[in-house]
Amino acid sequence: MSGSDGIYSPAFMMRAGIVGLPNVGKSTLFNALTRTRKAEAANYPFCTIEPNVGVVTVPDARLETLAKIVKTSKIVPTAIEFVDIAGLVRGASKGEGLGNKFLQHIREVDAIVEVVRCFEDKDVVHVAGAIDPVSDMQTIQTELALADLESVSRIREKLEKQARGGEKEAQASLAVSDKLIPHLDSGRRALTAPLSPEEQLLARRFFLLTSRPILFAANVSESALASAQTLPAVAAVAEHARTHLGTEAVAVSAQIESELADLSPEEAREYLDHLGVAESGVGMLIRAAYHLLGLRTFFTASEKEARAWTIHAGDTAPAAAGVIHSDFEKGFIKAETVSYQDLVAAGSMPAARERGQVRQEGRDYVVEDGDVILFKFNV
Repeated sequence: MSGSDGIYSPAFMMRAGIVGLPNVGKSTLFNALTRTRKAEAANYPFCTIEPNVGVVTVPDARLETLAKIVKTSKIVPTAIEFVDIAGLVRGASKGEGLGNKFLQHIREVDAIVEVVRCFEDKDVVHVAGAIDPVSDMQTIQTELALADLESVSRIREKLEKQARGGEKEAQASLAVSDKLIPHLDSGRRALTAPLSPEEQLLARRFFLLTSRPILFAANVSESALASAQTLPAVAAVAEHARTHLGTEAVAVSAQIESELADLSPEEAREYLDHLGVAESGVGMLIRAAYHLLGLRTFFTASEKEARAWTIHAGDTAPAAAGVIHSDFEKGFIKAETVSYQDLVAAGSMPAARERGQVRQEGRDYVVEDGDVILFKFNV
């Protein structure tokens, strides 16, 4: 069921920026995510000055199952890019700490993963002097909102002049800015502003920090990971994320993940079993970030390889074909499609055909997460 023997040329690589106050475990977590030692992890603020970048594969157990069905030993997972950004401090919107440099690095990512410190360690200083996860979350959100407020106010001044000149788009954008300013001034994120779809398109041109989706990584100690969901600090982070920001939090232990990075898969599994942990927190974090970015996965599978491909939620079959090769999209005829669940239940592609579970989908078909596809095309 391979889509092609063509060269893999990914249509996009989405970027998630790892942010947080200094000394919360950002760089340690980045190193664990990317299985590198690229980011300096030290017990003082701003040990990360320039952002570090790493490509991370997205864990997906479905690939191994598909590989067994089509009898291949080659598995190619999909990936996203993580960026380790310097720690932010109170007053960053006014230039404190690394100020504008930090904020500019956030503008260059598609989504934000904020690491929140939920562990006690007298040997690792906290920039605010005490462990208070919700206060830390509020500090960063306030600084991002203040930076956006200043940015929108500057943009509004330019739009006013253009609107007076009769420019229709400027007039529409000016109305959007008038909705955003009080929303941001109240400390809320641009992403939650009550805008129509048309207004949201105009707002994207403002490139606001708080328009990016956000996910929280509650960083706990090694000994607390197995029972992390019962910790008051983790519960507080999850509650604040859900009620105030409409998002989720994942418990991780950056220290454990750093140790796992040096182990073989078998040794890592034994270590997690010893700790009483079912799965690495990093695996859950990567998958959560992938979905936060609005990404979905479809598969191609043959004796040659089982491969995962990344698309945006809502992409049609021709757009998915174009992720494999631009010629596939140009000459798209149809997509021979079976859901992952149906294929596994049938046990093979021929058996799925006999059951009538293989569908012939056209240009308007919206690809579902987990679809296994063979594209038919003509160039």
